[in-house]
Amino acid sequence: MPELPEVETVRRTLAGLIVGRTIERVSVHLPRIIQRPDDVRVFEMELAGSKIEDVGRRGKFLLIRMDNLVLVSHLRMEGRYGLYQSGDPVEKHTHVIFHFTDGMELRYKDVRQFGTMHLFAPGQELISKPLAKLGLEPLDEAFTFEAFCHVIAGRTTKIKPALLNQEYIVGLGNIYVDEALFRAGIYPQLQANHLSTEQLRRLYEAILATLSEAVLAGGSSIKSYVNGQGEMGMFQHSLNVYGRQGQPCPACGQPIEKITLAGRGTHYCPECQPAGME
Repeated sequence: MPELPEVETVRRTLAGLIVGRTIERVSVHLPRIIQRPDDVRVFEMELAGSKIEDVGRRGKFLLIRMDNLVLVSHLRMEGRYGLYQSGDPVEKHTHVIFHFTDGMELRYKDVRQFGTMHLFAPGQELISKPLAKLGLEPLDEAFTFEAFCHVIAGRTTKIKPALLNQEYIVGLGNIYVDEALFRAGIYPQLQANHLSTEQLRRLYEAILATLSEAVLAGGSSIKSYVNGQGEMGMFQHSLNVYGRQGQPCPACGQPIEKITLAGRGTHYCPECQPAGME
């Protein structure tokens, strides 16, 4: 958490708040968040005077594009951005502050301190870590059924871990993989290379539908997620299986079960997602 829908929601709200603003200076209070460059002072100096032109996304990463630089930011578990007046009290766990020339500030707060920031010259961000090996973007035009089958169909791993692998498809996490597999009627422990063409088609369409609906709902506020304006997402009210162990399946009434798969809690309906071959 957050996954693609949450990061996309943050991207959209953040773009409306900061695009067009110019950075006067940057204050870093937790140096380990800055992964590139190695010297935090260089990070602060390079950003001074930069104008924000766009806020993009690649998988679960935010890309804040400026006239001369690109900031790649990963929120990890609980990272969040907010826009404040320069005189507003600074909340605890605020680790990076971007001071704008108009008196506003973009503040990065992270209770768990797992978030990261990388700074690149334009064009270098996509060929360098952490973005270099990312897979297909599921809401992109290039995410066709053929492309999906190419990266998933031949895998000998179980289907849920395959979908969680960011080198195959980006942005999918525990919540939306469980939900997509339920919609497609696929058992999470089925090997990817055992899926029929019909199952692959259902899964492809389920991924698109689940992510698109979640983005429209502003993501899922399961724990502490809020968007760039401090608002909660609403998709958690539409979840069919995730977090609903022991509750009746909305389709058949059977209790939702939870198992651990690849170290992750996995929710499914044993009636709608029969085990079959493993």
